[in-house]
Amino acid sequence: MSVEQLTRPVPSPVSSRVSGADADRSTGSRVLAVWCPDWPVVAAMAEENLPRHAAVAVLDKGEVFACSATARDEGVRRGMRRRDAASRCPDLLLIDRNPDTDARAFEAVLAAVEEVSPGVEPLRPGLCALRVPSRFYGGEAEAAAVIAERLVAEEIWDCRFGVADSLFAAEQAARAAEPQDCVVVAPGGSAGYLAGLAVAVLGEAAPDPREGQQLVSLLKRMGIRTLGDYAGLPVGDIATRFGRFGVWAHRAATGQEGRTAVGRRPPPELVQQIDFAPGLETIEPIAFSSRQTAERFVGDLARLGRVCSAVRIEVATESGWHGHRVWSHPRWFTAVDLIDRLRWQLQAEPAPDPVAVIRFLPEVVESLGAVGDGLWGSAPDEQIERGMARVQSIVGFDGVLSPREQGGRQPAERQQLTPWGEDQPRVRPGTLPWPGSLPDPAPTRVYLTPQQAQVLTGNGLPVTLTERGAVSGVPTSFRPTPETELITVEAWAGPWPIDELWWDAQRARKIARFQLVGVDGSAWLLVVERGQWWTEARYD
Repeated sequence: MSVEQLTRPVPSPVSSRVSGADADRSTGSRVLAVWCPDWPVVAAMAEENLPRHAAVAVLDKGEVFACSATARDEGVRRGMRRRDAASRCPDLLLIDRNPDTDARAFEAVLAAVEEVSPGVEPLRPGLCALRVPSRFYGGEAEAAAVIAERLVAEEIWDCRFGVADSLFAAEQAARAAEPQDCVVVAPGGSAGYLAGLAVAVLGEAAPDPREGQQLVSLLKRMGIRTLGDYAGLPVGDIATRFGRFGVWAHRAATGQEGRTAVGRRPPPELVQQIDFAPGLETIEPIAFSSRQTAERFVGDLARLGRVCSAVRIEVATESGWHGHRVWSHPRWFTAVDLIDRLRWQLQAEPAPDPVAVIRFLPEVVESLGAVGDGLWGSAPDEQIERGMARVQSIVGFDGVLSPREQGGRQPAERQQLTPWGEDQPRVRPGTLPWPGSLPDPAPTRVYLTPQQAQVLTGNGLPVTLTERGAVSGVPTSFRPTPETELITVEAWAGPWPIDELWWDAQRARKIARFQLVGVDGSAWLLVVERGQWWTEARYD
């Protein structure tokens, strides 16, 4: 791994190497920043099992939040709208941002770095920092090389490192490094290194991105283009004009940020494992012998005020066969629940030879206070939970579904079916306004597939809509489904036109909704699209 000593106002590599001894003599505390570029993309590709060369963009609120190198080569850039990005790269895969996925994936990076040197501080997914363990590894560059080798072993190919006196300078040095390489800012040279950088880097490093972008925009309008220009302003004027964040940015630009890496407390080891020697062949002895392990698993979480709502159970045999399955719970797992899942898993997927290892790994851990029962009770019956879980073990995890309400304009869109015990995010948040959605009361029976219908005028002609949305005649009779007879209309309301997805030629819909009540007391929700009537739902 090459090292660059940077002492000029504009960052430029120098062929001479900075020795670890010189760095140690110059200052007491140096910071090593570890940066993994495009981490949201890396985490999303790992979650979806996508190849490294795929063109991928992660979206946040309809805009590109991060994109892969392949997508950038095709012209995709951060901040682009979804449609613009797709037009630049037809093969672009669009994935919605999931901060939880980013954090979970970055945990593997933190664990790998902690194996080399403890005291890692995670700054955000994709960026962490630690004090340079130069004495132990023979120098700052050598320490970064060891960490890079460890990350590459975890298949983190694009990792970059920077060493400086302050956290901000170390991060900027890491952003200037090549993949698996390190840029070392000479001790005492942080101010000179930062002077030539554009003020736009303040927006990227700001704790509040919006506040950072506002400051960068203001500095550019004032003609301040580099950190050196900003560092030359009087501190008193900075505090008066730009406030607290401006003062922090000024200290960062002068290399006097004064903040070093503060190591995190390593997360507790929550995985529980039991080994059998010799291996066990039948299910009941395996389940009985695993009870204490399950109790320790639940007890360790309880001491931390946590519960597990999704667990991964792994089974390994003496010959090396491995089986695993992720189980979810609508509330949280007890020791009895874990043993039941283990038994059902062994029944559904028998081990081919004696079992040697059983391992319980928490997949989703939550605070007990967030999922506990209400004062008057709010949890489903325990027998129902165990019965549903038992059925899942027989018909499969996706064989038992539970409905819940979400947002949407059509009645069928407002239903979301999720596997029993899963707490998946709603595809269409119900908090959005959803203009054109059906007002209360909602229909009680919604057809999974709309039924072909017929609506007639008093002359027996089909009711149609004009280009301006007016009905061709008063509805007097209708047939809600092909199997029913014509029903005389007692009352009707509508039309309520909806012009949906007009910008997408493939999915665009232009419909009008009607409510019809028959003389028999039945009430129906119908829509007309391109002259064809359909029954969407019924009011019982």
